[in-house]
Amino acid sequence: MSQQTAHRGGTVWALVITSVAGFMAALDNLVVTTALPSIRKDLGGALGDLEWTVSAYTLTFAVLLMFGAALGDRFGRRRMFLVGLTVFTGASAAAAMANGIDSLIAARAVQGVGAAIMMPLTLTLLTAAVPAAKRGMAYGIWGAVNGLAVASGPLIGGSLTEHVSWHWIFWLNVPLGVALLPLARLRLAESHGTGAPLDIPGTLLASGGLFGIVYGLVRGPADGWTSPLVLTGLFAGSALLFGFVLYSLRAKNPMLPMRLFRSRAFSGINAASLLMFLGMFGSIFLLSQFMQGVLGYSPTEAGLRMLPWTGMPMLVAPIAGILSDRIGGRPVVATGLFFQAAGLGWLADVSEVGVSYATQLPGLILSGIGMALFFAPASNLVMSSVLPKEQGIASGANNALREVGGALGIAIMSSIFAAQGGYESGLAFVDGLKPALVTGSSVVALAGVAALMIPTRRRAAQLATTTGRTAEPVLETASR
Repeated sequence: MSQQTAHRGGTVWALVITSVAGFMAALDNLVVTTALPSIRKDLGGALGDLEWTVSAYTLTFAVLLMFGAALGDRFGRRRMFLVGLTVFTGASAAAAMANGIDSLIAARAVQGVGAAIMMPLTLTLLTAAVPAAKRGMAYGIWGAVNGLAVASGPLIGGSLTEHVSWHWIFWLNVPLGVALLPLARLRLAESHGTGAPLDIPGTLLASGGLFGIVYGLVRGPADGWTSPLVLTGLFAGSALLFGFVLYSLRAKNPMLPMRLFRSRAFSGINAASLLMFLGMFGSIFLLSQFMQGVLGYSPTEAGLRMLPWTGMPMLVAPIAGILSDRIGGRPVVATGLFFQAAGLGWLADVSEVGVSYATQLPGLILSGIGMALFFAPASNLVMSSVLPKEQGIASGANNALREVGGALGIAIMSSIFAAQGGYESGLAFVDGLKPALVTGSSVVALAGVAALMIPTRRRAAQLATTTGRTAEPVLETASR
């Protein structure tokens, strides 16, 4: 490697560029939540339309993440990172200029496409630039910055909405994207993966299946669960996903090799990620509206009061990354998930019309610690559970399942909310919120159980010794 390439691929620059890019993508998951009441007032739309302003982003993000990772492996990770960043920045400007709910949803969908190409490549580019012994700390910093995005999303969205306009929650991405483009071009080293052909059939099957299921869940409360379109979406989506699994088992170069799930570490952390994001995103979507619509907080006040939950990763994620290097990621991740479940359970129990912030605070803090303990060790577990040449696929798969969980969480918990309550009054909102939060808590607790499937360091070492697998990832996991 030349000195110029080594300089461009320097650890510090890679960490800064990938962390800021991850910040942008993570920010847009939650930045809309505290702006939803203002968007609804300005552009109109029912509950289903508000769901789509969030889900249009998370859904396209989710279904194209693995395809985005494959594009990077095939055509160059830095090159495709630049393409994704360009698309994301342009779509952010389009969302900022939207003058109707439909155009906003469309721009959010294109944003998700750009994020799907950009986001999985942040981890592969970072992994390639950081020595193996320091990756836990690097993932911790990367996770902390993503945690900052989660933390500041509701607050930034609320502050800009209240003091300027909700349009500015999207304008914010534009200068960041414009600044990152030349830096990424000059400071990141190019790398490639296996170079396998793109899996177009697999992408279409997965995308169609996930869209059908989420569409059915979003439209079910409004159109009725027995309406033809809802039933078609649910059944066709399920059939397409089943077809995706069958196809991937037999395809020569599948987008997501099913053999990866033979690893307990890979299966466990991905199941935990899916369930964690399902419970967390659905809860934040409803709680941010509860704080404004029922408790009467302004958007800024609601964002500030969410900080003990959403802001905790800034403080704890780097420590969690270091702990995962020393004691293994399994106990850290499992502990975090059970903390998150306990926090959501607390919030479900105390949520009432007129509940004080002091009463809510323990639940917010528990949820925040849990989220922080999950982020960095989860990334470490994913990347160490596969061979280096498959890390792009693994990163894309894990991020995809997280976003799928987020989209499903908003759809499922909004359906529970709509079935039990509504926007008619504060009491009606609480009637819908409580069972939704109980569901979220139960799902995250189940994620903790899934995390316990991950082999311990001692068990991983025994597997590597006794089976003699091509288990470079197993050996690496054992070393952590």
